[in-house]
Amino acid sequence: MERVLIVERTRAGLEAARAQGRIGGRRPKLTPEQWAQAGRLIRAGLPRQQIAIIYDVGLSTLYKKFPVAKSVSYTGVEIKNYRPS
Repeated sequence: MERVLIVERTRAGLEAARAQGRIGGRRPKLTPEQWAQAGRLIRAGLPRQQIAIIYDVGLSTLYKKFPVAKSVSYTGVEIKNYRPS
């Protein structure tokens, strides 16, 4: 009985917050402009580790956002994103 009341009050509170324009969840660490700048730095050849330090984000976050494009060429034919098994 008490659990049902807690759930109802929680849902009512979330609905009230949404009505005021609030959304839940964690805020993004970087703005879209900062992500764009980080992408430009990567394309310019700056090491991802240095960019991670500059923007105070994890190295794995940069690899998720900007994956490394691997390509392998066999007999002149380029294969994008090749991953040997």
